[in-house]
Formats: sequence, C-alpha cells, structure tokens
Amino acid sequence: MKSEIIAVGSEMLTPYRQDTNSLFLTEKLNEIGVSVAFKTIVGDRQKDLVNAIRGALARTDIVLIMGGLGPTEDDLTREAVAEALSLTLRRDAPLVAALHARAASWRMTMPDNNLKQADVIEGATVLPNPNGSAPGQWIDTTFEGFRKILALIPGPPSECKPLFETECLPRIRAAAPKRFIAKRTLKAAMIPESQADKLLAPIYQTYTDVETTILAHNGDIQLTLLCSKKNIETAQQRVDELASLMEEALDDWLYSSEGESLEQIVLYYLGLRQATLATAESCTGGLIAQRITSVPGSSRSFVGGAVVYSNELKAAFAGVQPELIEKHGAVSEEVAKAMAAGIRQRTGATLGLAITGIAGPTGGTDAKPVGLVYIAVSDAQRTDVLERTFRGSRTRVREWSAQQALDLVRRRLM
Repeated sequence: MKSEIIAVGSEMLTPYRQDTNSLFLTEKLNEIGVSVAFKTIVGDRQKDLVNAIRGALARTDIVLIMGGLGPTEDDLTREAVAEALSLTLRRDAPLVAALHARAASWRMTMPDNNLKQADVIEGATVLPNPNGSAPGQWIDTTFEGFRKILALIPGPPSECKPLFETECLPRIRAAAPKRFIAKRTLKAAMIPESQADKLLAPIYQTYTDVETTILAHNGDIQLTLLCSKKNIETAQQRVDELASLMEEALDDWLYSSEGESLEQIVLYYLGLRQATLATAESCTGGLIAQRITSVPGSSRSFVGGAVVYSNELKAAFAGVQPELIEKHGAVSEEVAKAMAAGIRQRTGATLGLAITGIAGPTGGTDAKPVGLVYIAVSDAQRTDVLERTFRGSRTRVREWSAQQALDLVRRRLM
C-alpha cells in the first residue's frame, strides 16, 4: 500500500518553520511495510487543501493529514476533508463536554471557538488525544470505487507522535497487507555523483524490486537500498545481494556498509590500529575536530588539536618554522607537511592531520586561487600531502576540505 503525508500550515511555507513530523511518520510506516510515495505541504486555504486531499486520494491508499485541527479560523482540516469526501460535520456532545472539562481543569473559561474541535466528520472514528485539546479522526471509506484510509492527526510533535503510535499505527497495520521493508545504507567519500552512478546504475537497474536512491552532499555519497517483501528474510536477502555487488564496484571509495559516518569509521580504524590522532587546522577552523568529537568515545583515539589560523600560531602550536612560511606562503605543500608533522610531535599522537587553504571569498590570487587547500597526514615514517581546489562558497570549501581530510586519514589507516 502507498501512502501520502499532508502537512497543513502556512507557516511551513515560510523560511522559518519546517515539517519534521513526516520523518517520524515515514519511519513508522516503513517498519510495517507501507511506503510513502508523496509528501505535501499545504497552506491554510480550504480550497487548496481540498484539492490536495483529492489528489492524494486519487494516487495513494492511505492519507495522513497533520495539523489544522486547532480552534482558530485558519484551522480548516476537518472542513476540507468533509468537502473533499462530500460528507457532513456533526458536533459531538461527548467531545464538547471533554473540552469544557479540560478548560475547567485549567481554571479558565473555554472560548466559543474551541467548540469547532468537537466537530466530527460523518462516519469518522474519534482518536483520543490525551496530550492536547484536538482529537484525531480516522476515516475508512471509498473514493472513486477504491478503499481509502484517512487519518487526521494534530500537528504539534508532542501530540502527533504519541497519537499516531497508539491510535493510527495499529489500525494501519491491521488494514495493510503484511509486508516487510529491508534497508541498507552504503556511503562513499569523494567520488563524484555522476561517476558513482555510472559505476552502479548497470548493477542496481537489474534489481527492479529494490528501490535505490543516491544522495550527494559535500563529498559524501549516500546510497539507500529499500526492498519490500512478504517476509523480512527475502527482502533482506535481496538488499544484501545488491549491496554486496555495489560494495565491490565502489572498491575503496566505499567507507561504510551500515550507514556509519566517515568520522565514526576513522575512529574505528584508529582503535583497530591502537593509534591516536591530532589535528592542526587553519581554513577549516576546527571543523574536523568538531566532527570527530561529535562521536561518543572519541577521546580514546583523538588526543586533540589546534586551530592555527595565524602564522604565529602555526609556529607556536604546530612547530612550523617562520622561514618556511615566508618562503612558500602559509597555503603551501611545505607548510601543510610541517603542520602535520609538528602537531604529531607536540601531542605525541600516532598521526598528525593538517589543513591549510584559502576558503574565500577573498584572499585568492592567480597562483593560489580561492578554494585551494593542502591536506597533510604524518606518522613517524612519512608525511603525505594532497593538493585540492574546491569551488563554491566559503562554507562549501570548508566542508569539502574537512571531508577530504577525514577520508585521507581513513585511506592511510586502511
């Protein structure tokens, strides 16, 4: 069965608010084998909402509508669903009494507009909401000759999530054919999205029963494999078969087969080698250290680092000779290598990682353009350095640089 999630609220069509409930709902639906085919955000206009509901009913089996169940004039979900299904609304006496009792428990007089929260769509089942004043509603009906299920759910997350789990999920599980969804997430670093798809498309296109999505962001490629079957064993077998073929094709671009982050993998390899890491960062301003220390337990392998933004701190904290900076410039292969070796020696870490570059938007020259970075990794035997030029905004250059630096450490540890 396919589902659609409709989030209602003009505030979510502005830059200041976003729908987060749908992520939770999608996860819960997938767990019982129901796929989410569409997500829609609609403002507080009844005509637009009616059109969205009718469109959802025409293309999916289950429609979840979040929000618009409050007491104000712009809370129009009940009215829109009734219009879309050509049904009537009735005011439910027990709900009216419950609203008055709730107001009394707060020692306040209930405004008359709250009464609209007691309006129930013809044929709907009321879904109790112990965490708020707006109950949900469940409708099992037909639309254009086909069975359709609609659930009206309050918008606030503290009400939406518990009501969906206790009232909606068991009903959907009973109504939906028994299906199971298996999932795997593969991750690769620093391979262009087009190159990844060129390698993988001939493989995943032969697995027509497995849905494959590719998401690229700042040097990171995430591949998600989903398969729905009547039993979890068959679904998992298909996903694992495809994952194995894709892993082989990606070779050492691949860093994770189970969804781990790149920093988690770096820390895993450090622990495996009983090695430690220290960082000296210039253009990334501590971004690498921030990513590493976001992982619980990172202190076992990460000894620390320094943000050596100025030339003086490159000398003081990373042991770079001022003459070297004067001769080659702060953004140079020679200085990056000296920073990596220097931070390793000063901290006693097994590995030193250093990065220096021009993040922009100013500071570049013809010889050293904006986006030029040098990344170096040093151990007791050798120091390797990588030169890259990343295009885009200052933020993009910094994030790509951090990703490249972590991947360089991963490859050295491999």
